[in-house]
Amino acid sequence: MFLAAKTRSRPGEEFPDAGLAGSEIEVLGYRGMKEYVLSFDDFAVGAEGLLGAAEGEGFRQLMRTFEGARIQTAARAVGVARRAFDLGLCYAKERRQFGKPLTAFTRISDKLALMAVETLLARELTYFSARRKDSGIRCDTQAGIAKLLAARVAWSNADAAVQIHGGNGYALEYEISRVLCDARILSIFEGAAEIQATVVGRGLLGARR
Repeated sequence: MFLAAKTRSRPGEEFPDAGLAGSEIEVLGYRGMKEYVLSFDDFAVGAEGLLGAAEGEGFRQLMRTFEGARIQTAARAVGVARRAFDLGLCYAKERRQFGKPLTAFTRISDKLALMAVETLLARELTYFSARRKDSGIRCDTQAGIAKLLAARVAWSNADAAVQIHGGNGYALEYEISRVLCDARILSIFEGAAEIQATVVGRGLLGARR
């Protein structure tokens, strides 16, 4: 792995360095963070740019980042899940049908209750993994569990909140439509959900031997 310096961009000139080019990838959601296709063609990196000053270690270096990366992705997912819950609750309290707020209907209040329970569970698992990481204890299995669950909760909460909004939830003028799009990527970031399940399964099997 190499640390490659890039000249700070000026307006209208995103890639001023020779040998480095790219283009932005338009994405469904999560637009606060840009995605790019990068192309390197005779792009020079000095010998001091070799990460760790050791060749052949790139894959191991990358793998060591995943514990922390999955924990912070789980934390982001918890934030998305909580926002979806807040939007759903606020709308259900304000929106009235048949002379009553939506919260008076059991099917709506049940959705909100499950959203709150699962958000709390995902948050506590994320905190648990983070504490292990801070203590220097290996936590790849715990991080995988936290990320797997939190991403699923973010998506299910966003989906439930859209359902609570009804037709308005599909309108771009309502924030929940954006939250739904943002939630979808979380089960793909830092290892897709299928990879997380494999990591968790191997960790649990290894712990039982």
